[in-house]
Amino acid sequence: MSYGYLMLILVSTVIGLGAQFYVNNQIKKYSSVPTSTGLTGAQAAANMLAFHNVQGVPISQGGEGQDYFDPRSNSITIDPHAYGYNSVTALATACHEVGHACQYAKGYWPMSFRSALVPVVNFASNAWMIALIVGIALNSVGLVDVAILLYAFAVLFQLVTLPVEFNASHRAMDYLQTVGMPAEERAGAFNVLRACALTYVAAALVSALQLFWLLGQREQ
Repeated sequence: MSYGYLMLILVSTVIGLGAQFYVNNQIKKYSSVPTSTGLTGAQAAANMLAFHNVQGVPISQGGEGQDYFDPRSNSITIDPHAYGYNSVTALATACHEVGHACQYAKGYWPMSFRSALVPVVNFASNAWMIALIVGIALNSVGLVDVAILLYAFAVLFQLVTLPVEFNASHRAMDYLQTVGMPAEERAGAFNVLRACALTYVAAALVSALQLFWLLGQREQ
């Protein structure tokens, strides 16, 4: 294993752990700060859906850490701490997921593009390493190129995810301001959403670094 690759692993690990530490810290901090609305995350999500006239989107309680919008079923899942509790973290998290539901309902094109990439990325994520290992073992430049191309699709997916996540948070913050959430509480919600966004930025950065390393190896 080369020194360059060891450095890549080290840098990637530091970026990943740093982002995770920061997001966990912000989520925990604002989970103990109640909002003046008195609403739970589930109630806030339902209100935001009604505000934007987005219908037919069920909201369910998931497991620990399960916060997502599923375009396949057009449904929102929120973890227990956001679903049934009133806190800045709960409302920020719930409204962010509603932001994704609004994107889907309004035909937000980056989300549509991201969804179209999913089957390609699912295949590429599993196949690129196999192609790379076989290519190196057989000294086949063609297979190595295939591996790099497949991995590039995974990087593209990470990059396309960024505007989707940023826009969902923007929609959440706009809604919270429109319904009159106090500035101090909105600042906390923004901190939570910014921390969560950082994890996607970190993932995209790590993927891009890996791709640049692969391209560098190809040129040697």
